[in-house]
Amino acid sequence: MSWFYRSLIRPALFTQDSEAIHNRTLAALAWTARQPPLCRALACAFGTRDLPVELFDLRFPNPVGLAAGMDKQAIAAPVWPSLGFGFSELGGVTWHAQSGNPQPRMFRAVADEALVNRMGFNNGGARALAERLAAWREQGRWPNHPVGINLGKSKVTPLDEAADDYANSFRVLWPHADFFVVNVSSPNTPNLRQLQDKSALDEILAALQQVNAKQAKSGKPKPVLVKVAPDLTFEALDEILELVGPRQLAGIVATNTTITRPETHDARLKQIYSETGGLSGRPLRARSTEVIRHLFRQSKGAVPIIGVGGIASAADAWEKITAGASLVQVYSGLVYQGPGLIGDIVKGLRWRLEVEGLTQLKQAVGLRAL
Repeated sequence: MSWFYRSLIRPALFTQDSEAIHNRTLAALAWTARQPPLCRALACAFGTRDLPVELFDLRFPNPVGLAAGMDKQAIAAPVWPSLGFGFSELGGVTWHAQSGNPQPRMFRAVADEALVNRMGFNNGGARALAERLAAWREQGRWPNHPVGINLGKSKVTPLDEAADDYANSFRVLWPHADFFVVNVSSPNTPNLRQLQDKSALDEILAALQQVNAKQAKSGKPKPVLVKVAPDLTFEALDEILELVGPRQLAGIVATNTTITRPETHDARLKQIYSETGGLSGRPLRARSTEVIRHLFRQSKGAVPIIGVGGIASAADAWEKITAGASLVQVYSGLVYQGPGLIGDIVKGLRWRLEVEGLTQLKQAVGLRAL
């Protein structure tokens, strides 16, 4: 299936503008999401055998998730389990609706199987997302896997008001997701990455946990994770780890896109890499794994990690897991390898476990970290 996509479908798709074909594909998936028979057909074609993971008091059918940014407004939410995903992270969403940065704002570096984007959190706002998620649930179309929401800061909100901005989104969306990811690491909102500073992040997390406590009442609070940039120093990552206990952080997503660029003598790649924005895909793989390994070592495996960055095969996913990730996510790999990637990864992970003589995926987490 992956060969068919790469050889026949991808060349046709790549003749079109990157964002335009993304929107067309997502629109087609959104239409499919409203057709239960078609979702069942997709599940027959792309469904995977279970490789369960228990994390955050949630059961993930398998460890491969959809990364944030693919379905910002949850228009295709019911279809992701049919493509084999073990979970999906929707968004990023901001409190205020915003159109994002001027186009063009997404570029393919095909030779390196990478993407450069400066989308800028284009989305309809937290209230619109809450309405759509409520509608999916009312229609009986809620995904049968854990659903996360990626929270960003509105561009119009000053940095010193960021905590309230995140808290407003969290409050409205709290009933509609299983876990939340605080995105303070996108390079495409001016000065957003300054919020990775320990004191600024502490203020945001304190505001979110206040909402969490009020919303949960006598029930369970929602898991809150932080998504970090691959460009942070190890010292800065250690400072974020210091907030895990005081702010009841459930885990860390490592990593977001990078502002660094790989060396190349390819003129076309140089042109793409000169574009402003975050780089994802294969060139990010090694640094993302390095960050995961550091976080796992520093926390002695006590902080759950979702690994994302350059995963395009089962070998890439295994590298992340053995470095310390309990779950993994894909985005650019899906663009370059097609929807068969999820099943290929799960199948490959099952084979790796068998080779290693392991019976559960959690036994492999951090196996090569120390």
